Amino acid sequence: MTQHGAAGAVAVLGGTGCMGRHICAAFAEQGAHVVAVSRRRTPAVDGYRFLPLDAARCTAEELAAVLAAEKVDTVVNATLGWGRTKEEMGYTNVRLVERLLCALRSMAHPPRLVHLGTIHEYGPVSHGTLIDEDVPPRPQTLYALAKLTASHMVLEAVRAGRLDGTVLRVTNTIGPHPAPESFFGALAARLRDSGAAEGIELTIADARRDYVDVRDAADAVVRAAQSPLAGPLVNIGRGEALHIRELVDALVRATGLAPESVRERRGAVTGRSAGADWIRVDNSRARQLLGWQSRYGIDESMQDLWDTVRPASAPPAPVPTRDDRPRR
Repeated sequence: MTQHGAAGAVAVLGGTGCMGRHICAAFAEQGAHVVAVSRRRTPAVDGYRFLPLDAARCTAEELAAVLAAEKVDTVVNATLGWGRTKEEMGYTNVRLVERLLCALRSMAHPPRLVHLGTIHEYGPVSHGTLIDEDVPPRPQTLYALAKLTASHMVLEAVRAGRLDGTVLRVTNTIGPHPAPESFFGALAARLRDSGAAEGIELTIADARRDYVDVRDAADAVVRAAQSPLAGPLVNIGRGEALHIRELVDALVRATGLAPESVRERRGAVTGRSAGADWIRVDNSRARQLLGWQSRYGIDESMQDLWDTVRPASAPPAPVPTRDDRPRR
């Protein structure tokens, strides 16, 4: 990553999460004083200042006081809420942003805000579409609708001149320390627990999607925080649409198990793993404004994912040399 100089104090809301922990690490690497804000402490934030706070539940006044007391220059909203109803989805994804924007407006010297949205705010697109920032959002799920509502609030404030900030619409992520409920986090756990002889059956979507390494996404957050040219909205993704089966095969290679360890089962994909059949992100704005591009290949990302999920007693699978890894 290009050195931009050491940053000041950075508050990462959701600092213990699967994205937040990597964002904390990326800012710390740049010399920033990191304040991880979350409801519960985890080992992920050991080494950083930790503030136990439910940012969605506290008042805007309380949140502003915390940010001012910590002399925060940058706030990153890396929180992610999940639920089965519109109200549950809105609690963390929308209510927190309402509180945060109100808090920032009340501060004499409001910090810069980097808000993490999702590429799913655009909704399903036609096969072959390169999703740039001008694609009209048409979300189809409660989660995507809630995230779009929050992103719109931030974008309106930025474009009206009431806030210095950027929305990053990030695609699906892979890499170390995956969310246990994510598709590949859950699959890695199943492969860990199944044993080499037994293997597993899996329903695999007939879909091509864009996956970016979580560390590359964290790098984009740091660049958005530090670049005066960031712009109000930037999409972040590898820029490739890979078939889900290709990604599953990459994870199986990382485990060292035989390819037939995952037996494909026919049937419709349901639940959180269901989604658009085609996602390919246009990351040209990220390259132009942030000087950002992905660094991690798919095999490297899956190997590092597996190394944080596999049993501690299990030896790591042989890692291919960098020359043997697929080129981006």
